[in-house]
Amino acid sequence: MASHRKPKERTLTGSTARTAATLAIAGAASVTMFGETGHAEPRLTASEAKARVDRLYQEAEEATERYNGAKEKAGTVQHRIDDLQDELARRTERLNRTRDGLGSIATAQYRSGGVDPAMQLALASSPDQYLERAGLLDRMSSRQNAALHALGSQRREIEQLRTEAGTELGELRRSRAELARHKRTVQERLAAAQRLLDGLTAGQRAAVLADGGQGATRSGYRAGRAVAAGSRSALAPAVAPNARAARAVSFAYDSLGLPYVWGATGPSSYDCSGFTQAAWRSAGVELPRTTYTQINAGNRISRSELEPGDLVFFYSGISHVGLYIGNGMMIHAPRTGDVVKIAPVDQMPFAGATRPA
Repeated sequence: MASHRKPKERTLTGSTARTAATLAIAGAASVTMFGETGHAEPRLTASEAKARVDRLYQEAEEATERYNGAKEKAGTVQHRIDDLQDELARRTERLNRTRDGLGSIATAQYRSGGVDPAMQLALASSPDQYLERAGLLDRMSSRQNAALHALGSQRREIEQLRTEAGTELGELRRSRAELARHKRTVQERLAAAQRLLDGLTAGQRAAVLADGGQGATRSGYRAGRAVAAGSRSALAPAVAPNARAARAVSFAYDSLGLPYVWGATGPSSYDCSGFTQAAWRSAGVELPRTTYTQINAGNRISRSELEPGDLVFFYSGISHVGLYIGNGMMIHAPRTGDVVKIAPVDQMPFAGATRPA
């Protein structure tokens, strides 16, 4: 008669136990990360991917303008430090001359034998000698007192300059740290956008970049220049209100097709505010470096008052700027991977306009 005893349970030991534990942990992690089914996140549609990519590029441009501002600030502080150091060198040289003057007075006193001035007068052999010595000692005393007074004043001035230089150096360190932080943000946003694009199919990527212009490759750059030239010939030019505005608009047209590079101010590549700054500089007008300072550099105007040469700004954070050319169009440097191009003003959320003066 066969035995119907319950089989003895086996205990997992050694490598078998470790393997089972590893599988259990991996299974639990897959549930935690991907849900109970363990499937990856569904593939994005082209419109969803475009929305995400556009947002990442906008965040990168916002960080770019903050980077530009921090870079300008660091440059200004460095200039002040250079001026302070030059002034400190001049004051130190003056201090050394004062010390040399005091040394000359001390030498003269030493040569007189170190005799007390009152005793020197008492030992005078004649009234004329007495008066001569009295006048000399009086002049030496006056010079010494003046030199000592100047020496103390110059030392205080130098200490003040050193304090100011130390303060400016601290500000420079903070500005450079801010600069590095914004640079990292730009790079992170651009890298995230590129990863998202790399994960799309060729068709999706083409749809996402349909409004993004040509890529930053050499062939894309040439194609962008050709497209830009075609856009220029197809667009009826509007008359600029004055010679300076006409010069800025002409510069903008001549820049069509140049690649966008964040932080660039030309002449072979630009970011948005670097482009508008260069356009108006060609007309003899110096604009500030960033979008959020350029909007205050001139006379604020309404959208209905726009004329060629005016600056048009976009988004609530004033993070993008273009140069108006008339007929509801502008020339701007859009974003990484794109080129300077003609685009409708209503392509982005309008935030304001300025007419440089």
